[in-house]
Amino acid sequence: MYPLNSKYNIIVVGGNAAGPAAAAKAKRTAPESNVTMIEAGESISTGTCELPYVLSGEIKDHNKIVYYGPDSFEKEKGVKVLVRHIVEKIDRRKKKISVKSLQDGQKFELNYDSLILCTGSKAKSLPSFSTSLSNSFTLKTIRDLIDIQNFISEKKPQKALIIGAGYIGLETADALVSLGLEISLLEKEPAPLPGAEEETRRLILELLKEKDVNFIGGITNPVFKDDGRNFLSLKYEGRVIPYELVITAVGFEPNSSLAFSSKLRVGKSGGIIVDQKLKTSDPNIYSAGDCIEVTNRITGRPEYIPLATIARYSGHLAGENAAGGNSFMTPVIKNVALKIFNKSFVQVGLNSNEAAGAGFNASSVAAVAPNLVKVMPGAQNTFGKILFDRDSKYILGANFLGGNEVIGYGDLISVFIKNRIKISELININMNYTPPLSPFINILSILGRKIGR
Repeated sequence: MYPLNSKYNIIVVGGNAAGPAAAAKAKRTAPESNVTMIEAGESISTGTCELPYVLSGEIKDHNKIVYYGPDSFEKEKGVKVLVRHIVEKIDRRKKKISVKSLQDGQKFELNYDSLILCTGSKAKSLPSFSTSLSNSFTLKTIRDLIDIQNFISEKKPQKALIIGAGYIGLETADALVSLGLEISLLEKEPAPLPGAEEETRRLILELLKEKDVNFIGGITNPVFKDDGRNFLSLKYEGRVIPYELVITAVGFEPNSSLAFSSKLRVGKSGGIIVDQKLKTSDPNIYSAGDCIEVTNRITGRPEYIPLATIARYSGHLAGENAAGGNSFMTPVIKNVALKIFNKSFVQVGLNSNEAAGAGFNASSVAAVAPNLVKVMPGAQNTFGKILFDRDSKYILGANFLGGNEVIGYGDLISVFIKNRIKISELININMNYTPPLSPFINILSILGRKIGR
């Protein structure tokens, strides 16, 4: 441990969500230290989660989701920023990194006292699919977004294929439908949104049909055809369907190659293993964000949960501790929300398969209830399902699909899980009621009553 006001060199690798949080906090914790942030891309501090909404036009300009530039970040936070630079190597013994400029190829070395790896995640690829085709894209970065927008503007495609029906695939389908494209959604599972509860997945499948999205599910061996330059068609079950645009959305994985090459400990998911202070297996190197494994509060096991909120939280703590602080990261509860057309979806905690795999004696209750009194305009049904442990009656997880109100339901269930409040206590909560905003009987109360006391 060194004094907080000492002149130390702190280097942060990665400039998206966790990196800026770590760098800014490190500088605030140790104002006299030299803090440098290195980013391989053109931008820092970008809103990755907002990309589908820029694509749809709900957010008019991609510059609105670039919250800092290198100069403004340095001016406001006191952190030196290098964009379009990559870290090629870490010399752990000498405590220095080898850096290469992507602009002119220049190479140089920087010494560090504390190093923070915030290298994030990368889009997964399919072994059978070529990623170098001119009409094939992922939606992970602002560069990806701009490339898709330019392609749509110049080529004016009519039919698009989205590979993967998870969160990004569904958000992208929503965005492209709003632009007037004819969409097919390809998924190896028989229903969209793998990981959600079966009832919810069936409801989302019905919603896709309502919006004229062609869902192609249960396809384990699709055949993709291209001419070496352009994606041409998808073949499955004897059918051949041509497409002019294809977007791959099969998930993310940790971008931990630098940790691998540096022989830092890495978990089964590929995420970097850290302790409660975000320290890696090297006492001088910390890590945060989408490149690490975190502890699941419900199971107590390490897990890969690439969420922006967790990335910022872990980055904040890693920056503080790398600068001499002594803060600890608590286990997390997965709490994910998704807007899909005119519906909102929330998943909190474990799903049924995860609960069974973790050894819980799990049961569930489900209900459908109106989000407003039925006489009010805009009233619609909300679906809710809560998983709980039969023995302890503690909540293990929940799914909700309905209007915007489900966001609050998810957060309330997260509080129940964190504080180990029994599911029966749902009936004791004094819910609010006003006809244009809330139901007379809340679905959470209904679910609680199904359990009894």
